[in-house]
Amino acid sequence: MTAEPRPEARHGRVAMISLHTSPLDQPGTGDAGGMNVYVVELAKRLADDGLAVEVYTRATSSDQPQRVEAFPGVTVRHVHAGPFEGLTKGELPGQLCVFAREVLRAEARHDQGWYDVVHSHYWLSGQVGALVRDRWSVPLVHSMHTMAKVKNASLADGDTPEPSARVIGEEQVVEAADMLIANTDDEAKQLLELYDAEPARVEVVHPGVDLDVFRPRIGARQRLGLAEDAAVLMFAGRIQPLKAPDVLLRAVRLLLDRDPALRDRLVVPVVGGASGTGLEHPESLAQLADALGIADVVRFVPPVAQSTLADWYSAATLVCVPSYNESFGLVAVEAQACGTPVVAAAVGGLPTVVRDGGSGLLVDSHDPMDYARAMERIVTAPGLREELSAGARRQADGFAWDITAKRTRDVYRAAHRSMRDDLAGDPA
Repeated sequence: MTAEPRPEARHGRVAMISLHTSPLDQPGTGDAGGMNVYVVELAKRLADDGLAVEVYTRATSSDQPQRVEAFPGVTVRHVHAGPFEGLTKGELPGQLCVFAREVLRAEARHDQGWYDVVHSHYWLSGQVGALVRDRWSVPLVHSMHTMAKVKNASLADGDTPEPSARVIGEEQVVEAADMLIANTDDEAKQLLELYDAEPARVEVVHPGVDLDVFRPRIGARQRLGLAEDAAVLMFAGRIQPLKAPDVLLRAVRLLLDRDPALRDRLVVPVVGGASGTGLEHPESLAQLADALGIADVVRFVPPVAQSTLADWYSAATLVCVPSYNESFGLVAVEAQACGTPVVAAAVGGLPTVVRDGGSGLLVDSHDPMDYARAMERIVTAPGLREELSAGARRQADGFAWDITAKRTRDVYRAAHRSMRDDLAGDPA
């Protein structure tokens, strides 16, 4: 029987588990993306609110120190589990036991009851979180971020389905968690319908955006070497089939067929690096641009710091987010915070993030012609672009990390109540 938790949990120390990707990694390439931003920003805001946050992640280099004070109140611990390099995300399940052992060993150096709550991110971390939850007698809060059943239902052409082992692992985490955090109402519904989650254990907490960093930035085009009259159609994120950057390139080809004169001022920045199944053919997007005859207008930009990314958003005429699935759509929020309209697929969390006709345009397909038409509306109608730009700022103002942190703390308290209720009903 699991020991009863302390009756007056302070919620003062949080153990976050982000096994497969470090919050210190540069978002936009490999396995680093929106989840990295989420973990960093949430941890920082929780620490600002007086909590001590320790993030456990797998070491990927012998040069990484075991312990890094990343921000005031936020410590990142690099856990040795398996080879430092060369392991794909699909091979990480074989390292879960080693990783969990090392996390337990690190905690054993503290007094009993050191942590008040465990918050795991992604299913691999949830597997570890379920184990340490029982060993530490503290509640487990889990954020899925993405779900195999959802991804497999909306695969891009040629993409690889998520394996059954992940599906089973996710089902186990959903059953073990005291509370589940969903990014949107749509994700909450998916947890209930696809994973049989208990409604009382699911809470919707929207991620946020750093409104101090992501804001309209004067002089962005000049700093990036872009002409003031350029039509800048931007993609940002990891380059992989799920994110569908190819849809943007094909739409650009169609847009130029409709208006050849646009070519003289067209710039298509693709900001990010290869990830996931995109790593198998990292050159494929450049080859597609060449095959479509648009290599002269496409500019591939490696992952950049947030301040530079904010410049790119501010310089863009629009940002295209044609993903096959997005649990939230952080790129869309960041772009809107910079006053830039978004043309996005009406999937996952994007209809929550983008107000169709108010802050951007939603597209109900992945047909490049539909994206070409939507982008053409904005490019050829400055008045519409200005209207959507103002709406984008207003829309983004509703997503702030301080709000996310406050609501997450409420979920931590609910997790303690859920765990106590479970123990009270345990006949053992």
